[in-house]
Amino acid sequence: MMACHVSRFGLVGIALVLLAGCNSPPRSPAPVETRSVMGRTPVTAPAPDLSAASPSSRVMPGSENAGKPGFYTVQRGDTLTRIALDHGQSWRDLASWNNLSNAHLIEVGQVLRVSPPGATLQTSGVVVQPISPSAASEPKVTSAASPTSPPAATPSVPAVNDPGLAFAWPATGAVIGAFDEVKNKGLDIAGQAGDPVLAAADGQVVYAGAGLRGYGNLIILKHNNTFLTAYAHNQSLLVKEDQQVRRGQKIAEMGKTDAERVKLHFEIRRQGKPVDPAKFLPVR
Repeated sequence: MMACHVSRFGLVGIALVLLAGCNSPPRSPAPVETRSVMGRTPVTAPAPDLSAASPSSRVMPGSENAGKPGFYTVQRGDTLTRIALDHGQSWRDLASWNNLSNAHLIEVGQVLRVSPPGATLQTSGVVVQPISPSAASEPKVTSAASPTSPPAATPSVPAVNDPGLAFAWPATGAVIGAFDEVKNKGLDIAGQAGDPVLAAADGQVVYAGAGLRGYGNLIILKHNNTFLTAYAHNQSLLVKEDQQVRRGQKIAEMGKTDAERVKLHFEIRRQGKPVDPAKFLPVR
């Protein structure tokens, strides 16, 4: 009798529990866990930033001056130092004329002033537009004379603006690479590591560093508004930017930075265009 009594109470308890379960509020569905497939967790790509303007729709700085004399449109691979060298200027001047707060940040398509503000670019009836190898689309040198007039003869040695400017050899070694307008924009002069490199004329250091690809440790001197000289592949540089130097002063030591052998690569640039140094140096 006792066992039956207990069983009845047990059944009653079970029934009450079931009824309580039926009357309880519904539960929220269990969170679904995203599982990896084959041990890899799926990666969702971020949504594209549709607010960024397309490069083709941007108006580049200085674009209103594109194609004008004294301005240059930046090409892929350009640096401010390269543009300055190709136009016979100091990179610091270019940065100042174009209000560049960071000279390392220039953009393809940006138009830069490469001649002094207010400077005239016309000399002896010829409009001088500096030529850059990377700017094939830039305006060419145009003559103010009639198109049917024959071009004026080019002297074998262009006149030097400063009567006191005369170039000297920057090193004593033999010439191992002659000037070529396409393949070699200067003279290559042999020597030993550490041989002195001398300033070819009085001037101001407008660049001293290794930021121009293909030139290694490089010094550029500005002699006047017409002529620059460049001294490349040096082992060490002995002068700093803005320093004034004298003709024959030791400015570097010969080396082979960014070159296959020890040598001095020497350039003379007339209004930014490479010219044959042999035509300006004394015969030896």
